[in-house]
Amino acid sequence: MVNIMIGSVTLLSCILWQIHAKGVHKQLYVLVGLAVGYLLAVITGTVHFQDLSDCGLIAIPRLLPFQPLFRPDAILSVCVIYLVSAAETIGDASALTSGALERQISGREVSGAIAADGFGSVLAGIFGITPITSYSENVGITIMTRVVNRKITLIGALIMIIGGFLPPIGIFLSSIPSSVIGGVLLVIMGQIVVSGFEMIAKAGFTPRNKLIAALSLAFGVGFTTSGEAGIWANFPVFVQSIFSQNVVSVMFVTALLLDLLLPKNIEE
Repeated sequence: MVNIMIGSVTLLSCILWQIHAKGVHKQLYVLVGLAVGYLLAVITGTVHFQDLSDCGLIAIPRLLPFQPLFRPDAILSVCVIYLVSAAETIGDASALTSGALERQISGREVSGAIAADGFGSVLAGIFGITPITSYSENVGITIMTRVVNRKITLIGALIMIIGGFLPPIGIFLSSIPSSVIGGVLLVIMGQIVVSGFEMIAKAGFTPRNKLIAALSLAFGVGFTTSGEAGIWANFPVFVQSIFSQNVVSVMFVTALLLDLLLPKNIEE
């Protein structure tokens, strides 16, 4: 009940600030919601700082902290997952231009987004981190605030990089309870869903498009919420690692197969 209360207050703070704030201050609703929720979490004893005592002030990242191994099954798995990640990147970039800039994305922007995503994943691997994704949460914030200036984005990235060298900042950010993050994400992820509807509407609500969208959504949500003990228990571990808990991968493969198999003139 404490977590539900914290998440509800966080969500309510975001909504009230969005309604009553004026001018440019209206765009601070996410930050205000996080601050109010975090303060409430501290008051209720949900936040713990015991890791700050022995974390040190500066940390230097290690190059190749793990010995590289080249296994065919792992390589194939990463290739398939990266195709899904690339599809997510295209969707995020398209939602960004459509929702924040109110125009269609260009081919140059698509290729640039995929290249940047791939470069980030390669760089992450050098430091022993798993491949990264474009993160739809940031797209939701950008769509709602309409803040698309690249200099502001660069400043945010620099703050995160500096935080990576200063463990106290990282521990402070990781101490934000899930209930606070969840309260904010209810607004942000809902905005992502609405942007998806807008993109589908621009493609046209033809019977073929509606069938692809409906089956992709049903398969993606239904097959992944069943967990590894569900339908995926009948498949090899390799298949489970890709699809069992990844909504995007199931929806991507379903939509791709339907687009290839369904006749183009289904309306006729």
